[in-house]
Amino acid sequence: MRDPRADVLKAAIGGLKGKDNRIAFAEAVEATALKVLERRKPGRRLDTNVEFYTAVLLDALGIPREGFTPLFAAGRTAGWVAHAIEQSRTGRIIRPQSRYVGAWPAQAA
Repeated sequence: MRDPRADVLKAAIGGLKGKDNRIAFAEAVEATALKVLERRKPGRRLDTNVEFYTAVLLDALGIPREGFTPLFAAGRTAGWVAHAIEQSRTGRIIRPQSRYVGAWPAQAA
């Protein structure tokens, strides 16, 4: 499923189109990558996530590229910590879109 945040961010930075070709280039890269992935992995849908257009925005803002990963991580830290706390409390590893088939811990049953 496509990350709806990617579309929201893409629309929000659409004003950059007049300044240079960042958005047009990103759209071309996205379209090409999705076509290649569909050809190489038929039936396995891989969609663009929010980080793709976040990188375009950070580049447009003049953020040095070596700062992209720390900025992405900073934005995700609260979620990572929340998952760690939840996993610690329940004894269950969180893996979205996965189905756990092992034995359930006594406190989770």
